[in-house]
Amino acid sequence: MNVIGIVGSPRKNGNTELLTAHTLRAISEEGFNTELVPLAGLEIKPCNACMACKDEETCTLEDDLFPIYLRMKEADGIIVASPVYFGSATAQIKALLDRVGYISLAHGKPFSGKAGGALVVARRAGKNFTFAQLNYWFQILGFFVPGSTYWNVAVARDKGDVEEDEEGLRTAWNFGKNMAFLIKKLMT
Repeated sequence: MNVIGIVGSPRKNGNTELLTAHTLRAISEEGFNTELVPLAGLEIKPCNACMACKDEETCTLEDDLFPIYLRMKEADGIIVASPVYFGSATAQIKALLDRVGYISLAHGKPFSGKAGGALVVARRAGKNFTFAQLNYWFQILGFFVPGSTYWNVAVARDKGDVEEDEEGLRTAWNFGKNMAFLIKKLMT
């Protein structure tokens, strides 16, 4: 059993990565293998709607996306995390979601029936919109989305600030525990 956490922040070791790693620790305590995949430093181009993925389970854009897509297909659970940039998810995570979504919809919806959900970090506003925006992706692809004790959002600005948000950390931890529980139930 494995869960992949994809961090859509362009900053290495930032608050979104810290929150995702925290959530993955909760999941690993339940006997899962976990993998953190930061998009920082990777090239993920936006979808150009060429529709080549309708014919083949691939993408014509040459960048770092397709190996991540294959790892996502192998995972039992997927977490997608983003900081809030101007009230929305980052361009990096949006590009990944668009392309993975197109490929998977054209090839049997391989994520349908898996567990997944979003994590969001913001300085102030935009958390709930971004959380909903990311979770819509999980819904349209047929994932089961576990809840937590609050929305999976945290408050932070400077690197490391998320570690001071006790409620955000607790919510992310509980989300991880609920994801592990759900995956175990789905596999029985």
